[in-house]
Amino acid sequence: MRFSNFFTKFLILSCLAIIGCNQSKEVQQLKILYYNESKGVASLDPAYARNQSVIWVVNQLYNGLLQLDDSLNIRPCIAYRYSVSEDGKEYTFWLRQDVYFHHSPIFPSGKGRQVTAHDFVYSFRRILDPMVASPGAWIFGKINTQKAEGGFEAVNDSVLKIYLHSSFPAFVGILTMPYCFVVPHEAVEHFGKDFRSNPIGTGPFYLKRWVEGEKMVLLKNTQYFEKDQYHNPLPYLDAVVISFVVDKQSEFMEFMSGKIDFISGVNPFFKDELLTADGELQEKYKNKLNLLKSPYLNIEYLGILVDPNKPNTKNSPLMDKKVRQAINLAIDREKMVKFLRNNIGYPAYAGFVPKGIPSFCDTFPKGYPYRPDSAKKILLQAGYTESKGFPVITLTTTSDYADICEYVQHELSQINIPVEIEVTNGLSYREMLANARMMMFRASWIADYPDAESFLALFYSQNFSPLGPNYTHFRNTQFDQFYMQALAEKNDQQRHELYRQMDQIIIDEAPVVPLFYDVAVRFTHKRIKNMRLNPLNLLVLKNVDIDIHK
Repeated sequence: MRFSNFFTKFLILSCLAIIGCNQSKEVQQLKILYYNESKGVASLDPAYARNQSVIWVVNQLYNGLLQLDDSLNIRPCIAYRYSVSEDGKEYTFWLRQDVYFHHSPIFPSGKGRQVTAHDFVYSFRRILDPMVASPGAWIFGKINTQKAEGGFEAVNDSVLKIYLHSSFPAFVGILTMPYCFVVPHEAVEHFGKDFRSNPIGTGPFYLKRWVEGEKMVLLKNTQYFEKDQYHNPLPYLDAVVISFVVDKQSEFMEFMSGKIDFISGVNPFFKDELLTADGELQEKYKNKLNLLKSPYLNIEYLGILVDPNKPNTKNSPLMDKKVRQAINLAIDREKMVKFLRNNIGYPAYAGFVPKGIPSFCDTFPKGYPYRPDSAKKILLQAGYTESKGFPVITLTTTSDYADICEYVQHELSQINIPVEIEVTNGLSYREMLANARMMMFRASWIADYPDAESFLALFYSQNFSPLGPNYTHFRNTQFDQFYMQALAEKNDQQRHELYRQMDQIIIDEAPVVPLFYDVAVRFTHKRIKNMRLNPLNLLVLKNVDIDIHK
């Protein structure tokens, strides 16, 4: 059943004013997708879209010049075409003329205005503004700030130029990242820091209501510019309602009772209920649920702070490379994936860069096999004997990954390394991670775009957190040299070789403990149509539909 835009909006506003009104007949006639975000959402400003919970929401509210399809091919978005100069330093984008910001009182007559090239210049320069302190500032490290308006130029309203100081073949991939979404200067100037909760973008949905920690309501943008393959307007959904239930067991019960429409990932609370030992959907649910799986450009790992200038690293045994290597050798990754993940994923026996990335190789770099006896010998070499007990290491995590950390705790106890697990909530964890306050932490890194540089950027010395993704504060001169060479290398084969050498340095120096290469998993109810997975595990809802009769 289809409603007029006015009637649809009227029903959504009236029914969702009472957020808990899931069972009303009016709501049941609308196409409303419900999902839960257990980690919470810290901001709806794309300048701070550094983690998946934020990225998933801002991906519904904003657009950029370019976008990725399900196979991670780069496709047009607000820019309908682009060109690159022969020297690889100048990019030109031609913009669509039918893209408008969401309606808002900040615009004359409350009508969202047309997006222009000047908006992109403003948005990109904002990412580089030290006062904004965006964690995405590192993505524009190749911009030639001496050219035009700080490296970005609006030739006119519909033509944008971007200047680099040297060639960077992966740059168009960077432009698909949420950091590069366009925002209107009027909104940022009007709301200031409160722009985080008053987002105005161009996306298929706009924010109607956000009660932090409780509910968020996104409504269909009836002026959205993209169409489906049959030229029907997108999105199909009338609304998206996001809850923030922290407890994963409660989230699972909400899903099973039909109160939320999908859950993502493999969690110990429900993995054996829904999955067989081989990672397939249990027979009893095949008529009720869909299981979606995709290769996932994600590495699950333990990070170790190796910054000698931090007060919490003083006298820490983890500052010793031998200790970090011993930890890597002491963990049976194959058993971890088999029993804790129902074989969803691959043991990380190569480098930090996961399967699926073009430069990945099973044999080089050479990672750490399971060798607990070798780990004990290395600890002896490091001076840790039975008479010199090893101090307790604190491993920080969120509740979602407590089982993995408990497994690591058991494995390390076998080589006489005592581990204390500190479980914290998502927001606290991210704050401590950004500010390098954890000695050892469980983490994951999802590719921002399908190139190994997206993973290796975590170890470049100029990317120290909180302004970049180098959370371990790793620094190595040879690595930095290879990194800069790779950025400028046009030949794919030679660039991939540099990537592998950089990855081997990471393995040898061991600021991280790679655990497993991930597989993206989602469970949906049968009524959800067209939800697809991609190797970045992006949440794309503009094409999702709902069979309201199921």
